[in-house]
Amino acid sequence: MTDDVVGWAEGVARMCLRDLPRRLQHVEGVARRAAEVAGAVDDPELLVAAAWLHDIGYGADLATTGFHPVDGAEFLRAQGAPHRLCALVANHSCACVEGRRRGVPILWEDELTPLRDALWWADMTTTPTGKPTTVRSRIAEVLDRYGPDHIVSASVAESTPELVAAADRTETVARLAGVEVR
Repeated sequence: MTDDVVGWAEGVARMCLRDLPRRLQHVEGVARRAAEVAGAVDDPELLVAAAWLHDIGYGADLATTGFHPVDGAEFLRAQGAPHRLCALVANHSCACVEGRRRGVPILWEDELTPLRDALWWADMTTTPTGKPTTVRSRIAEVLDRYGPDHIVSASVAESTPELVAAADRTETVARLAGVEVR
């Protein structure tokens, strides 16, 4: 890792997701969304870096448990990434619910901060092709894409109150900090 954590994170994401162009489009969009609200959190660079890295566990070379938040966080830990960055990736977008359903423990504590909320907001307000959307539209898209019987759908349905609350908190914090949210 270098002093330029955002540049490093972008490079890692592009490498890990090079064979998954649609996933990379989503990640690029999440990084853009995170940059929009970065001025409202305690560590703007960490937020944008986490946005770049949140889905790297989908990369074929990283998949060990089959649960991308944990696989991504484990890879980052092996690379010497800061603990907080690993924890943000491991816990993004209420991953604890799907982890529980899959029987894959998340070994990093969820920090429950505005930065964490902003990462969830950025992920859950970005379409699979990287376009901005609303949290409710994104949840509906995930449920439709996976179908009613899939573990992802069940996890997102259970997580909806937390996801919406995190998005609402982020938009409030951003407005209070004078950051325009679109």
